[in-house]
Amino acid sequence: MAFQTHDLPLCKVLAVCFALCGLAAVGEGRFRGFRKFEVVQGSNQEAVSEELWFTQKLDHFNGADSRVWKQRYFVNEAFYKPGGPVFLMIGGEGPANPAWMKEGAWLTYAEKLGALCLMLEHRFYGKSHPTADLSTDNLRFLSSRQALADLAHFRTVMGETRGLTNRKWVAFGGSYPGSLAAWFRLKYPHLVHASVATSAPVFATVNFPEYLEVVWRSLASENADCPVLVKKASDTLVERLKDPKTFENITKDFNLCSPLQIQSEMDSAYLLEMLAGNFMDVVQYNEDNRGFEEKCARSEGHGPQPSTNLGVVGTNVTIKVLCGVMSDASLGDPYARYAAVARLMMETFSVKCLDTTFSNYVRDMTNTSWDGPAAGGGRQWVYQTCSEFGFYQSTDSPNQPFSGFPLGYQVKQCASFYNISAEEVAEAVAQTNEYYGGYEIRSSRIVFPNGSIDPWHALGITQDITAELPAVFIKGTAHCANMYPARSQDLPQLSEARDHIFLLLQQWLK
Repeated sequence: MAFQTHDLPLCKVLAVCFALCGLAAVGEGRFRGFRKFEVVQGSNQEAVSEELWFTQKLDHFNGADSRVWKQRYFVNEAFYKPGGPVFLMIGGEGPANPAWMKEGAWLTYAEKLGALCLMLEHRFYGKSHPTADLSTDNLRFLSSRQALADLAHFRTVMGETRGLTNRKWVAFGGSYPGSLAAWFRLKYPHLVHASVATSAPVFATVNFPEYLEVVWRSLASENADCPVLVKKASDTLVERLKDPKTFENITKDFNLCSPLQIQSEMDSAYLLEMLAGNFMDVVQYNEDNRGFEEKCARSEGHGPQPSTNLGVVGTNVTIKVLCGVMSDASLGDPYARYAAVARLMMETFSVKCLDTTFSNYVRDMTNTSWDGPAAGGGRQWVYQTCSEFGFYQSTDSPNQPFSGFPLGYQVKQCASFYNISAEEVAEAVAQTNEYYGGYEIRSSRIVFPNGSIDPWHALGITQDITAELPAVFIKGTAHCANMYPARSQDLPQLSEARDHIFLLLQQWLK
C-alpha cells in the first residue's frame, strides 16, 4: 500500500495490505489487512509513463445511476505485434506504479509473445477518485466486484476502440490484484482468456492468525532460536505494559513520539502490533527485488514515490539481518534486542520517532478527505477488509511469536472507522467466499504462483486444482517474487518458476 512515513506510524505504513505486490497492482501499505505490494509506475519512454484516463461508471450494478468518473491507466505498445495478445496488469490498494510499464517479468513475457501491455489503476486508489471524498457513504462504491466490473468495461471499450476485441487478453496481478486476476477470469471468462494470479489470497477469513505462524517458520528457517527470542522479547514487553512504572523506559527504548500512556487495551494492542510489524514486513518482502522501482524512478529523473519508497528503502533489511540483531547478546536481553530492531527500522526509513497513540491513528483513519493522512490507501484498504475480506493478522494462535493484538482489537476498528459491526464483518467475509469460491475456485487457464516465505500463501492455492488451474509453489521466496525483474542472485527455483509461467502462457495463447 502506499502510505507516507511522515503521516502515519511506520508500522501502519509498512503493512497492510495487499496491493499489487509492488505494482500498482501490488500494494504495500501496512494498514492492517495486508502487508502488500505496489505496482511500479514509471518508464523511460514518454509513451509508457504517460497518464491516460478512461471514463468509468460509478456503479456498475445500478442502471438508473448514470454517474461517471475518470480512471487512470497506462499503455506500453513497445512489444506489440499485430494479432498479438493483450496483457492487463490490475491495480490494487495503492497508486498504480508506472515502473511496471518499464520492467517486470510480465514485460519479458510480452516481448516474447508480442503483447500490448495495459495497466488499470484500482478505483479509490492513486489518482482514480470516483467520489468527492472518502466518506463511509461513498466507500460503498469500493469493492472487488465493482473493481472487476471496471476491468470488464475497460476491456470491452478498449477492445472496441483499439480493434482488440478478438485478441486474447491475459490478466496479471499480485497480492490482492492477484486475487482480482483470478476472479476476473472466473467471473468474466468471455473477456479474459487467461490469468497469472501471483501471491493471491483467494480465501477470505475474518481471523488470519496463520500469517504470524508463517512468520515464525520463516524466522526459524534462518535460525531456530530467532522466533523463540522474539517471543521472549514480546512477552517481556507485554508484562511491562501492565506496570505504569515501566512506561518511561519503554518510551525511551522504542523512541516513542510522546510519553507512553495506556488507557485501554486498544492502546497496548496498537503498540504491540506496530512493533511486531517490523518482523512481519521484513518476512513478507524478504530479499525481493523491489529496488528496481527506485531505479526506474531515478532513470526518469524522479525520486522514489512515497508509495514505493518504503519498500525500496528497506530491501537491505532481511530476515538474516533481523535474526542477527535478535541473536546478538552484546545488545542485552531479548527485550533490548527487540528495541534495537525497532530503532534499526526507524533509522532505515528515516522515521524520527514512533507515534503509538491509538487515538491519533483513529483520527487519521476517520479523516475522509482525499488530502487526509490515510488517503494514500489506508482508509480505503481497511474498509475493504471490513466489508469483504477480513484478513486480520491476529495473535490468536500459540504457534507464533507475538501477543497482545487479538482479533477483537482489529475488528473493533471496523466499528470505529466505518460503523461496521463484528457480525457484519463475518457476514461479508462469508458472502465473499460464497461469491468467488475461496479455495474451491473452479475455472481454467489460471496459474497461481506463491512463495513459501510469504505469509499470504496460507490463503492461496499452493497445489494444482486441475491441469488447467496449476499452482507454482516457490520454496524460499517472498511475496510476489516472480513478478519482479530477474537478477543474477535469484534462486534457481525462482528462475524456473518464471520460465514455467511463460511456458503456460505460450501454451494457453496458441
